[in-house]
Amino acid sequence: MQDGENVIEFDKVKFSYPGADGVFAVNGVNLNVRRGEFLSVIGHNGSGKSTLARLINGLLLADSGKITVLGLDVSEGKNSREIRKKAGIVFQNPDNQMVASIVEDDVAFGPENIGIKREEIGERIDWALKAVGMEEFRHSTPTRLSGGQKQRIAIAGVLAIKPEILVLDESTAMLDPKGRREVIEVVRRLNKEEGMTVILITHFMEEALIADRTVVMNRGEVVLTGTPEEIFESGEILETYNLCLPRITEIINVLNGAGMNIGNVLRPEELAKSIAENFKAKNIENAVSEKVAVTAVNSPHEWDIKVENLTFTYSKKSPFATKALKGINLQIDDGEFFGIIGHTGSGKSTLVQHINALIKLPQAERGYRAKKPKKGKPAPVLPEITVGKFDLANKKTDFKALRASVGMVFQYPEYQLFAETVFADVAFGLKNFKKNVTKEEIEKAVKDSIEIVGLDYAEVRDKSPFDLSGGQKRRVAIAGVIVTKPDVLILDEPAAGLDPLGKKEIMELLHKLHKEWCRTVIIVSHDMDEVAENCTKAAVISNGEAVMCDSPARLFSQGQKLLSLGLDVPLTSKICGELKNYGITVECNCTAEDFADKIIGIYGGGNA
Repeated sequence: MQDGENVIEFDKVKFSYPGADGVFAVNGVNLNVRRGEFLSVIGHNGSGKSTLARLINGLLLADSGKITVLGLDVSEGKNSREIRKKAGIVFQNPDNQMVASIVEDDVAFGPENIGIKREEIGERIDWALKAVGMEEFRHSTPTRLSGGQKQRIAIAGVLAIKPEILVLDESTAMLDPKGRREVIEVVRRLNKEEGMTVILITHFMEEALIADRTVVMNRGEVVLTGTPEEIFESGEILETYNLCLPRITEIINVLNGAGMNIGNVLRPEELAKSIAENFKAKNIENAVSEKVAVTAVNSPHEWDIKVENLTFTYSKKSPFATKALKGINLQIDDGEFFGIIGHTGSGKSTLVQHINALIKLPQAERGYRAKKPKKGKPAPVLPEITVGKFDLANKKTDFKALRASVGMVFQYPEYQLFAETVFADVAFGLKNFKKNVTKEEIEKAVKDSIEIVGLDYAEVRDKSPFDLSGGQKRRVAIAGVIVTKPDVLILDEPAAGLDPLGKKEIMELLHKLHKEWCRTVIIVSHDMDEVAENCTKAAVISNGEAVMCDSPARLFSQGQKLLSLGLDVPLTSKICGELKNYGITVECNCTAEDFADKIIGIYGGGNA
């Protein structure tokens, strides 16, 4: 095939899952992908994006229509091996792709299966691990890696095959900002320098912007196709497909609505330049906005969380010992909407699992006996955690009562679901934590929880939770935790893997709970904009230590330090940084709303 020729062709393709009652996950799709093209695919959860990916390399077979990949008919079984050699797919959940007990063996699995010589396999392992920044973990055990680290290994395993076509199905969803940048940079380089055809299925609108072409899916159909600029011009249309505009486009719309003339730009530096041009046309120079007012939470302190000297080592006294926490000191005040950010493997998830004693302090374990200090040496400093009235270092603490009051929603919600029906799953915590509840009280509490998270009680109560979409599973997992009305709610990456509208709805739900009855909400997140827009305070965890803790406005003003820690800054911080090059200083709380207000304030009244 020559450059520009189609490497993938969908012709009137339909597919439905068993038991779908005639509802097609992919419904009459016509789609061509050219050799060397970088195609992004966006759409709401359940729109058919992942099904499309699995149809490309024959993991699913179409009910009707025809799919050809590199000229090979996917429906012919004899072609499947050749297609999978040339069209690699990386899934959203890396655990679905792990096959070996050592990282290098996992990466080698693909090349070995397609008959690559042993000497070359070693070279490919080196190249693939370096490409995703995981060289130092070559001899590690995948099960002991964080979610983001596993995802990098999964990507490396596919890259090692050196496919002609690379399909990434939400493959950066669980990565930290640095990891996401590195993976996208690798993919762009493979696309530009080696001519690899890339299909990027993503919920990150910023990732979709870098593609040559964007396809929008809705209810199994391709409803829009064009350049990213063309797609994101049609804001109202996107909203009808349950998608949100990129944050930068939303800011532009507000500025234009206030009388400014901002073009259809998609990058922070372009927006900064356009704002500066608008100011120059109005003879506004060396503009400085009003300072941001940072207000502290008025804490009643009844449910303060205090962590002191927290250390933790996985697989202690084994060859695989990994020190995850190295003396964490942190206070989370009662009433905060608190964010915890950090690079992949920094210790974030390990930290929050200590807060509701899923991982107990050593002193709280039944068999613990204090060690006598060696002669002439001080006694070791022991970790301490208090959550409200609960002392987590005390064996006699009622840990069951603690967990009823401190709810935890895990990184992968499907790991939290286990019952045969949604009703049974949501009811489990209530029955387990609260004795003597009547059948009627359980029914009401479960119904209320399911409806609070935005699901139709009558529709889902008797369904298996495993038959739900990713977004619905997330909501059921949250419902199963909030059914006991905990005072503290901890969510590990609550919006990861959700479409933009789903993310927005989850965050609105958490704010609703926080306002009505949940004293403190703690979210672990890789999304800097999510933290900036929602949190009253945030802590940065790096290499097992709490290195920063402040309001988002103060935290994200230290952009270079955050970048050095493998993180990023919100979009508004990037634009503010670019504006300084034009003599414009904007101090905002890092939310899109406050940024737009400050710009409009300067534009409408001169220097504010």
